[in-house]
Amino acid sequence: MTTYSVAEAKNNLPRLIDQALQGEHVVITRHGNPVVELRPVQKTGRPMTEADVEWFRAHRVGKITPPLDAGAEVSRMRDEEVERLDRLP
Repeated sequence: MTTYSVAEAKNNLPRLIDQALQGEHVVITRHGNPVVELRPVQKTGRPMTEADVEWFRAHRVGKITPPLDAGAEVSRMRDEEVERLDRLP
């Protein structure tokens, strides 16, 4: 494991990234305390394709279209809340 201060890391970031990508444990310290560890990002699965997007569109549940007028939607929500409060004992 190698440790570097924030100032050292700032001046050597490309090299530290390369070290982390090669599997070296790289830690950045602030005032002598470890605060950040550099490590490669784990790849997850395959990239999403247009076919995937189309499948999601076709299979999504509760196809809700957003309101066209935000002011009208806020008024509707307010009116529903007033009605709900009026029904309380």
